[in-house]
Amino acid sequence: MPPAALATPHAPSAVVMVRPHRFRPNPETARDNAFQRAPDAPAEALAARAQAEHDAAVQALREAGVTVHLFEDDGHADTPDAVFPNNWFSCHADGSVVLYPMRCENRRRERRDDVLALLRSRYRVRRVLDYRAEERAGRYLEGTGALVFDPAQRSVYMARSARAHEPLLQRLAADLGLQPLAFDACDPAGRPVYHTNVLMALGHRFALVGLDWVAAADRAALAAALQRGGRALIPLSGEQLQAFAGNALELAGPQGPLLALSRRATDCLRPEQRAELARHVRLLPLAVPTLELAGGSVRCMLAGVHLPPRATPAPP
Repeated sequence: MPPAALATPHAPSAVVMVRPHRFRPNPETARDNAFQRAPDAPAEALAARAQAEHDAAVQALREAGVTVHLFEDDGHADTPDAVFPNNWFSCHADGSVVLYPMRCENRRRERRDDVLALLRSRYRVRRVLDYRAEERAGRYLEGTGALVFDPAQRSVYMARSARAHEPLLQRLAADLGLQPLAFDACDPAGRPVYHTNVLMALGHRFALVGLDWVAAADRAALAAALQRGGRALIPLSGEQLQAFAGNALELAGPQGPLLALSRRATDCLRPEQRAELARHVRLLPLAVPTLELAGGSVRCMLAGVHLPPRATPAPP
């Protein structure tokens, strides 16, 4: 067992993950997720492959010293994207837990009281900011898919899309005391990027970002904001974005910071990009090709726990 990891304001040492039992690419999300792919195997085989990939990812994270709070999704509620829990809630170092409005109805069923109960028992939850009622008005903000938080600079970034409502961003930023920055981003076919976290990933000392997909009018302002505090900017090509190189999460390990990302994303990085990242983090590649058929990758699988821990866990 490795020594305990020390979390930083930017990189959590613990994550929530949900083990899938009936995984499949979600037909409800396919309408605006251009990263999504059709199933390449019968349902039973696909689900078995997805579960094996998830199990291996959990093991690799735990061996690296990251605490994984693991929950099971039996699939009975028809929640094909439950493996991506980062969209329905987020945790923050000030003790806030945020509950988000989701666009697709079958994704709203991913919310779980047992996850919130564990957070309250193991961590100091000061308040819950609940925006779920916005769904009734057709306003959505899908967690750390739609949002990329920058605790070091007290900022939050959002690419505008059908899943990211700008007035809700402004409200959330005010509630959390953050500076919001919204921008437009489209793929080469002109389709809005459905989630910000496939476009960019922030570490404490670096930023992976696909600036070529960001609207020309917004590009300079975004690049300048990301480089505040001396952060290194590592541009990603469109091909690298499509291989999920922007869908990564910095984590705190016992021996230092880690960057969790998919094997496919790791393999597409150029030598100079790897060298720059190696100055700041150790890469932790996780092979999740089946799970990536759903249009998300490793970052989407990890709901970071930034909450302060309790000295003594409370009864659940």
